[in-house]
This record gives sequence, C-alpha cells and structure tokens, in this order.
Amino acid sequence: MLDWTPEELRRHGYAAVDELVEFWAAMRESPVRRVAPVEELEERFGAPPPELGRPFDEVLLETSRVLLPSTMRVNHPRFFGFVPGPSNPSGAVAELLASGFNVFAGTWMAGGAATVVERGLIRWLADQIGMPAGAGGVMVSGGSLANLTALIVAREMHRNGKHPDAAVYFSDQTHSASERALRVLGFEARQLRRLPTVGDGAVDIEALRAMLAKDDAPFCVVANAGTTSTGAVDSLPELAELCRERGIWLHADAAYGGGAVLCERGKSALRGLERCDSLALDPHKWLFQPFDLGCVLVREEKLLTDVFRIIPAYMNDVYRLNAEINFCDRGLELTRPFRALKLWMSLQHFGVAAFRKAVERGFELAEIAEARLRENTSWEIVTPAQLGIVTFRHKGDDALQKRLVDAMLADGYAMLTSTHFRGRAALRLCPINPRTADEEIRETITRLEKFAATA
Repeated sequence: MLDWTPEELRRHGYAAVDELVEFWAAMRESPVRRVAPVEELEERFGAPPPELGRPFDEVLLETSRVLLPSTMRVNHPRFFGFVPGPSNPSGAVAELLASGFNVFAGTWMAGGAATVVERGLIRWLADQIGMPAGAGGVMVSGGSLANLTALIVAREMHRNGKHPDAAVYFSDQTHSASERALRVLGFEARQLRRLPTVGDGAVDIEALRAMLAKDDAPFCVVANAGTTSTGAVDSLPELAELCRERGIWLHADAAYGGGAVLCERGKSALRGLERCDSLALDPHKWLFQPFDLGCVLVREEKLLTDVFRIIPAYMNDVYRLNAEINFCDRGLELTRPFRALKLWMSLQHFGVAAFRKAVERGFELAEIAEARLRENTSWEIVTPAQLGIVTFRHKGDDALQKRLVDAMLADGYAMLTSTHFRGRAALRLCPINPRTADEEIRETITRLEKFAATA
C-alpha cells in the first residue's frame, strides 16, 4: 500500500530521469511555450483523481510528454520575459534527493546536517554581500515570503512600526510583493508613500527627503536592488545614510538583483546593500536554482528569533536538545523542506567561479541586446542595459508594443514581456540564462523587426 519494491523504485526512477534527460536535450529546439486550450487541459487534467490507480509508466509518460510541456519553459535559453528561472541539473537532482529523503528542515532535532548546510549558506550569502558578522537569515519559498518576513521583523522591532501613522516609503518601480506584504501587515493606503523615480528608474532621493519632512512617524524605506521592470538599483549608500540619520528601517528588495554580488560588476552596482537592516534575495533567479528558493537576511540575526519564536508544549523536547538552531524560529514556516540542498550541491559541484561567470554572462547578454537594437533607428532604448535587463520600444504606439509581445508568443521562438515606464509601454529583455547564445539574442530582435513590419 503506497509503496514500491526496490526494483520498482529503480525502474521507475531511471525512467523518470530518462524523461528529464530528453527534456533538457531537446529544450533549445523546442518552443518556449506550447499550451493547449484551457478547455482541453481542464478535460484531461482537471477531473477528480481515479478511485483505482493506473500503471506508473502510463502516468509518467502522460506527465512528462503532455502535462509538463503544457507550461512555460522558464529555463529555456530563449525565455527573456519576467525574470527567467534558468535552473541547473545538479539542483534538480538535489530536489529529487531532498524530496525522496523527505527531510524536515524546521528544527535541529529533525534536520541535523540540513540545518548546518542552511546556516553555512546563509553566512556565505551575507559575506558575499558584505554584511556584518552578526547577520543571519532564513531560506523561504521566494521573494514574496522573504519581503513579508523582513517587514514583519521591521514592524515588530522598530519604534514606529506599530504607530497608527507609521509611514513606509518606496518608489513607483517597487515590486508588488512589498506592497502586498504591507497590506497583509495591516498598513493602510494612507500610510504608503509612493515616490517618483529619476534617470533609469532609481528612487528620487530629494522627493524622499521632502516627504520625510512632512511625516510624524517615518518607519521604513523599501529600496530596490534591481527592479523587475528595468533592473534599476536605488542609491543604496545615500538611502543608508539618510535612514541612519533619521532612525528609519532600511529594507532592500534584492530578490532579482541580489545574486549579482557574486561578480565585481554586480558588487559595484549593489554597493551599499550591506548597510541595509534587512533584505530579500532569490537564489532561484540569478543563482540558477530550481524553484523554489528565496532568502531573508537581517543585520542582527537574533531579531528573527525575537519576533518568531514560540515554543508550544509538544515542542519541548526540540528545545531541550538544542534551543539555538531551529529555523522554524526564524520565520512563518514550521514544516520546511530542505531547500538549501540544491544550492549547496550546485555550488559544491560547479564551484563558485562557475556561478560568478554565469552571472557575468547575464550582464553581457543584455549589452549584446542593446547593441543590436541600436543598429536599427526604428528602436528606441527606454533604459539601457543595467543589471541584466534592457527595455526598449519600436516606433509606434503602445498597442504596437503589445502586439509584438503577442506575435513572439505565437511564434514560439523566444519569449519576452512588456512593462510600463514613465507612462509608456516598453518591451523588455531579461537574458540572464547562461546557456543563451549571442546569436539567439540577435535572432530574437530580427524576428521582432519582421513582426513590426507587418503588425
């Protein structure tokens, strides 16, 4: 009952790996997106499960050859939309192992070595950023939960966090995850201060100063360390100094851009990130891990346990054995998977130098795209390549930009998405997959030009 013999596990496991090998091997020749009509998918996959089971071979083939291909391939080398999830094979194998061993990573008592691995990686990430020795954190599902966790700590620990007029400041380019987190925490619209941006999308510091002068209970600034729309980075050193002077909590959303600190260009672009009180970053973005893997970092590690630790009676034995290393005390999750294993195995196997080179490749690819766009005067660069993202638009109205996205989606060769910047629609490329070839960038733009001629 609910079990396989060792022979069945070996046979089915090998078959699943074979399907994964075929998927990876054929990816470049496959379209980025191939999804059947919703009615067809509902009929096939939306029905209640059967009372009696089917042979696993049949279920596996239906899963790997019909169900999973009917999704966006965000690890495709020509997926340039939103933020890609390039992933890597070592991380995928790690997910299989973590799931197969079914590791509970919420406590030291249950997690053991998993806890040590997570602690070590958190220290390493904090060191890469340049945070002080007392910094620490916790791994979570992604940027949304990371931002929420950090802002919970900020609200609980800052003197103005629960003031009825506490004000939070963020730019018009800030990710919706932060605003959603603030709503969850009970902040009202009247407490949220949306600031304009200057240049290529960084927050207007002078506008922030003016707004701070008007508020009685300034609480938190949410800085951007790589906006999703344009890759812009707020002036973190200036914000850190201003927040220190005014006694304001400084949180940085580095979910997209944080991984760039591995290379020198990224460290330079993100200078000042180490001075933030808290930050969020996502290794499942620019550190090439399978979904899901986010991380919260705070300058003072103990603040996490000060806020989240609750010891129920049934957990007494956990704390009797070890009260200091229980990741369930650092966030909202008690039951936690061993998310850190995929990052640990990937780094152990490929080495940090390979990851550094892969991050640098994202900078290069965005610059290749910008150079190709500048060859044709029909294109306007909206924001130049910064932190692996370039935005642009074709001569014409906003509706044309959206038609170009739709044409590329129907074509299937590559995927890009649009955004709005300063009131105008813009196309954007986020080519951070290190497997992307230079020519694939150029061919994507050539196809856009062909579609624009007939749109």
